[in-house]
Amino acid sequence: MATTGSTTSSGFRCGYVAIVGRPNVGKSTLINHLLRFKLSIATAKPQTTRHRIIGIQTGDGFQIVYFDTPGLLEPTYRLQEMMMRAARQAAADSDVLLYVTDSYDRPNVQDTAILDHLQSLGKPLVLAINKVDLAQPEQLLRVIETMQSRYRFEHIFPISALHGKNTDALEPALASLLPEGEPLYSPEDLTEHPERFFVAEIIREKIFFNYHDEIPYSTAVVIDEFHEQPGRKDLIRARIVVERDTQKAIIIGKNGQSLRKIGESSRKEIEAFLQRPVFLELWVAVREKWRKRDSLLREMGYQQG
Repeated sequence: MATTGSTTSSGFRCGYVAIVGRPNVGKSTLINHLLRFKLSIATAKPQTTRHRIIGIQTGDGFQIVYFDTPGLLEPTYRLQEMMMRAARQAAADSDVLLYVTDSYDRPNVQDTAILDHLQSLGKPLVLAINKVDLAQPEQLLRVIETMQSRYRFEHIFPISALHGKNTDALEPALASLLPEGEPLYSPEDLTEHPERFFVAEIIREKIFFNYHDEIPYSTAVVIDEFHEQPGRKDLIRARIVVERDTQKAIIIGKNGQSLRKIGESSRKEIEAFLQRPVFLELWVAVREKWRKRDSLLREMGYQQG
């Protein structure tokens, strides 16, 4: 973890903000917009985020350490249990909670259960009502009125994370709720995750974009080799893990065409991210029921609780 030993003037605020909410409400899109950096996978499919992802934003008089968390749901298998544990732990570890919902209708049963728990933590709670560009004014008003009648929010922001609408005031409002203290990271730091983490996430994102149904959810990406080679292309060897032979065949495609497509699009984005050329080799392995087996989840980098 990169830290700084520099002193700051009194009044500097620093702390953790957990971004929480149901799946597919735009949490990852929002954190990418706030950081002006693609930290998290953001797709139209729910449950894209699997880890607690850390993003760091340092501004004039503040440093916010964001936790982007998996969408909260009732887990049905071991991987989802771990994802929910990561989200709950992020909320417990944070100084401020940012709850993101959409603007389509009043809070549902899932919203209520999550917000009841968040309110019980006794931390400052901020509401971001996302996707306002897709809602009618009366829908948005209903959401605001219902939320205000049930919960105590320090601030309520109707926003569009995708288009950056009404997001300018969000960050200073969050910063004002943080405790005073020294920065935890250097001002140049954007995250504490290593490069290989983002390489795996880039490949996994391409799978989400190019395959449908259960394939993206049954897939994990493991970086088996990552070698920097000065004067030559970096060597990256990545393993795409699926649960069944039929899924392996779909990932590879006829004559390997689908896998080559994933490799080419991933390589281009990885090179843009790393700012250097890479040689990317992908292969596909079958690990039956990996989402339900602790030993295989550990092998693939998912933390156990």
